[in-house]
Amino acid sequence: MQPTNIEIREGSTVLALTWRDCGTRLLDAETLRRASRAASEIRRQIEGIELVIPPGLFVSAIEPIGNYALRLSFSDGHDRGIYPWSYLRELATQH
Repeated sequence: MQPTNIEIREGSTVLALTWRDCGTRLLDAETLRRASRAASEIRRQIEGIELVIPPGLFVSAIEPIGNYALRLSFSDGHDRGIYPWSYLRELATQH
């Protein structure tokens, strides 16, 4: 299910997603960055390389991918993660 509203808040450090059935859920940039499923990030995790989050990390861009996901870009240069709606919802219920 696609959110009815998507916005960046708090100096681009929080992504707010609103769904009809469960209201608005907030996800901070660090949580989203750590949750990236980009191939490079999966490889980093498999190799046990810790992700160092720079101070002040923020979402620098949001790009819709069809009607099923968002591509998020971050201030640390990472821009390869695609976040399907179902995955964003899952993350929002965990945090």
